[in-house]
Amino acid sequence: MESIRELLIDEMRDLYDAEKQLVKALPKVVKVSSNSELSSAIESHLEQTRGHVQRLERAFDLLGQKPKSKPCAAMHGLIEEAGEVMKEDMDRNLSDSAIICAAQKVEHYEIAGYGTVSAWAKALGLSEVAQLLDETLEEEKAANDRLTDIASEILLEASSESAAEEVDQEDPGEPVGTGAVPRKGVSNKTGNGHNSRRTG
Repeated sequence: MESIRELLIDEMRDLYDAEKQLVKALPKVVKVSSNSELSSAIESHLEQTRGHVQRLERAFDLLGQKPKSKPCAAMHGLIEEAGEVMKEDMDRNLSDSAIICAAQKVEHYEIAGYGTVSAWAKALGLSEVAQLLDETLEEEKAANDRLTDIASEILLEASSESAAEEVDQEDPGEPVGTGAVPRKGVSNKTGNGHNSRRTG
């Protein structure tokens, strides 16, 4: 590898493999998500990801290259980590929050990758290639922002449920037999004769 152009092509191959890995992995994430908005966001991004694969193929064509994958070890690791998270036995809000965390790690990896290759393409004067890469970059950023919004909503819901549970667990009243006020004319004292009726 002796030029930025060669480096650009190499990194695009890495991203090409990463996107194809995601196309296979995202349907599994949709199945385990309990939050409907989260499931919808992932399904939507799955469709975008298929488009990202097609954009990279067009970019390769503009560069006179055949679309070719370079095994992306980083994406493989991120997907594997997400798989471990999905196996955990957790409350639904905790599980969805963990899924979002894993998904955002993926998004940040892709944002970094597309930001770099787009900058290289612009530096080389490859405006059409850069435009394709920028379109995907903006979709990755938007997907990440949407996940952030959903995460905030899930945290609010979890906080509300936690507060409601605390109220339910509180003692509904004072235990019987404590702090009772004696009836008029009746003494709590016994055995001293002060309030006993005199006889004889």
